[in-house]
This record gives sequence, C-alpha cells and structure tokens, in this order.
Amino acid sequence: MRAVPLAKGRNGMDLGDKVAIITGAAHGIGYACAARFAQEGARVMIADIDETAGAEAASVIQEAGGNAQFVACDVSDRLDVHNLVAATLEAHERVDVLINNAAVVHSSDFLDLSEDDFERVMKVNLTGAFITGQAVARVMKKQNEEDQRHGAIINMSSVNAEVAIPDQVPYVVAKGAINQLTRVMAVSLAQHDIRVNAIGPGSISTGMLRSVNADDAGRARLMSRTPMGRVGSPDEIAGVAVFLASDDASYITGECIYADGGRLALNLTVEGQS
Repeated sequence: MRAVPLAKGRNGMDLGDKVAIITGAAHGIGYACAARFAQEGARVMIADIDETAGAEAASVIQEAGGNAQFVACDVSDRLDVHNLVAATLEAHERVDVLINNAAVVHSSDFLDLSEDDFERVMKVNLTGAFITGQAVARVMKKQNEEDQRHGAIINMSSVNAEVAIPDQVPYVVAKGAINQLTRVMAVSLAQHDIRVNAIGPGSISTGMLRSVNADDAGRARLMSRTPMGRVGSPDEIAGVAVFLASDDASYITGECIYADGGRLALNLTVEGQS
C-alpha cells in the first residue's frame, strides 16, 4: 500500500465528521471504502481478522491525512463484535455508519460440500452481518433517542444474490439472505431513523476475482457477461457506499444497488468481448 494524500469531499458528498465501522476492511472493497470514507471526512474504524494488513491499512490512511484506526475482529464472534463497538465508542463516542463487508468463500461442488464448510461461510457472511448490524443498531437507536442522530447501515451483497455460481454454494446462499436481512432490518429500524441498504457488486478487481481473471479464457468469460466490457474497481463500489451513507440518500432504505456493469440486465452473453 502507498499513502496518497486525501482530497476530501471530492464528489460533493462530504461525510462531515461521521464515525464509520467497516468490517473486512484490510483488503479489497472494504479497504477502498475505508480510504474513500476518510477522504470524505469520516473517522474510520477498520475491522478485520488480518491484523497485519489491517494495521497497515489504517497506517496508510493516516499517512495520507485521514483518520483511521484498526481493531482486530472476527465478525462471527459476538465478543469480538462487542469489543469492536466498545473500542469505537471509546475512541469517538458514537457510531454513524456501519458497512458489513467481511466475507469468506469456499469452493466445492454441491454434492461434495461438507456441512462444516457450509456453516463456516454462513457464520461469517450472514450471521456476522446480523451480529454486527444488531450491535451497532442498538447504539444508533440510543443515539437517536438522545440526540436525534440518524444512522446508516450498508450490507455488502453481490450479484450472486440473484444469480448462482455452482461451486460457491454457501456464498451464494448467504448473499441471497443478505438481501432479505437488509429489507427486514430496514423496515424494523426505520422508526429509529436508521437506514439500511445493500450494495451488490458484479465482477470487481479484487483478490477473490483474480484467479478467475488470470487467463484469457477466464477473462473472456467475465467480459461475455458484462455489457460494459470491463471489470469494476473497488473504488467504484466505495463511491456507492459513500452515497448511501450520505444525506443525499436520506430517503433510501431497504434497497440493494447493483454496481455490476449491466450484468443482471443481460439475458444473453455479449458477443466479441475480450
């Protein structure tokens, strides 16, 4: 990672002095969200199980002029989540935004998938979002009662909530459930002025995609299903997250925004993309 000076509020969606917790923020989309939120003026708590990369991510953002701290956290562990929220309140006295981004994958044919591997992925990708979302929402509810502060929770979904990859069974199931979790959270928490939305990335240039995009054949398959003819960048997903966390999205809740280059709108594969 290299420190790049932050140009705050570059898209006009200044997050002021909001405090944001971002899980799975040591790498990929989570890190891009952390960097962009810091750019927009937020104070960021980076949560991840990768302590080395998480500490480095916070350091890079700090060197670039942003406000970021790292807290080691396994989102599937309720005590870890409690400690993450407590550390955030100790450092900043409030939580305004949560991005539930932490996720793992496990490749296996459906007939060979073990129950243990299914449950391990679900525990991080779905239960972790529930545990963290519930813990943060309780804080946001109290803040709303005391100071009329509103909160925003963003769950990281996927196009795979709508379409399936045959060897990614628990990941696909969890992302479909994330969309329903987003809706039920949104209707349950609206009375407390907490908005809950999701982002559904398509093919994004992250470590998860690298193995698929490593050769010409894999790249051609990706492009054949993407009308825009390219993979997306983590920063493009971070831009959607900034919008959903900002006051510009103040009347949006219970929605999933798919940033997928047109993939879900496509009925047939695109000829000639490479």
